[in-house]
Amino acid sequence: MITLKSLAELAGHKLPTAVDIREVGPRDGLQLEEALSLEQKIEFIDALARTGVRRIEVTSFVSPTAVPALADAHDLVQELDRWPHIEFCALVAGYGGAKRALAAGITHLQYVISASDGHAQANAGKTVQESVHAGRAIIDLVHRSSGICEVIIATAFDCPFDGPTEPAQVAGIVSQLVVAGADRLTLADTIGTATPDRVLDLLQAIRPLYPDLAVGLHLHNTRDTAMANVLAALLIGVTDFDAAVGGLGGCPFAPGASGNLATEDLVNFLEDMGISTGIDLDATGEAGSLVAGFLDRPLNSALSKCSPRIGFTYATHRNHSLTGI
Repeated sequence: MITLKSLAELAGHKLPTAVDIREVGPRDGLQLEEALSLEQKIEFIDALARTGVRRIEVTSFVSPTAVPALADAHDLVQELDRWPHIEFCALVAGYGGAKRALAAGITHLQYVISASDGHAQANAGKTVQESVHAGRAIIDLVHRSSGICEVIIATAFDCPFDGPTEPAQVAGIVSQLVVAGADRLTLADTIGTATPDRVLDLLQAIRPLYPDLAVGLHLHNTRDTAMANVLAALLIGVTDFDAAVGGLGGCPFAPGASGNLATEDLVNFLEDMGISTGIDLDATGEAGSLVAGFLDRPLNSALSKCSPRIGFTYATHRNHSLTGI
């Protein structure tokens, strides 16, 4: 019988037996929403912690004027010792934000840099090279504080202002920041336009250069290609993926961008192929139901729109809390 596993092996690859999903709902998922209260965010994170997820992107230390929904970043970080088994990280876009994050007590920082000048100017008010220069200083600051500095390359595939991003352009940025000491790398399909071949092109332009560097994908689902992109990445050994419960999210500085790949859809997809995530699907549904109630609207995952079935209770729970869904 032909299976995906056998096809991968014919091509000289092996599907991984397990992957690590980082939940980004509390940061990327909520940044465009009306601000939840601190108590609601704590309840949301507690629900996510019960899913078995090991890593959570919890907030960002950026301008509260630009992203008012995350203005309580410092106060939220003070609550994170409730969940000692979770590895929390926070996004920063500049040196000042990195200083505030470290002062608040979070030591895993994600420095986001755009691969295109158009988005770099909209997102951070800098050119790409100015952002690279800032990144070197941020990496040094984080390391002097005994922290971890991950680099996220936004618009790694396409920019809403400048169009397609060439893999060589991304690789050049990565090279400069790896030399500066970046600990991890995440490639972001910020506007959700990547396709499997383009994902493979970019990964194969970068991973062979830095075989020991952890490389993950942050995928949005604007054109319903995110899951196909996951499959392409799996086939060449990528095992780190970002996702948000309910498909929440979007970039305030990327017109037309939709939400993230939904955590529950990704867990269902992987587990059904025998790839372990360590995440409980029903508990993920509970977390989605909770945040849907807080936001008073339906969420956008495929599973949230399905009729109830054995092993998944999201649709049932959400219908209890919201009318007409």
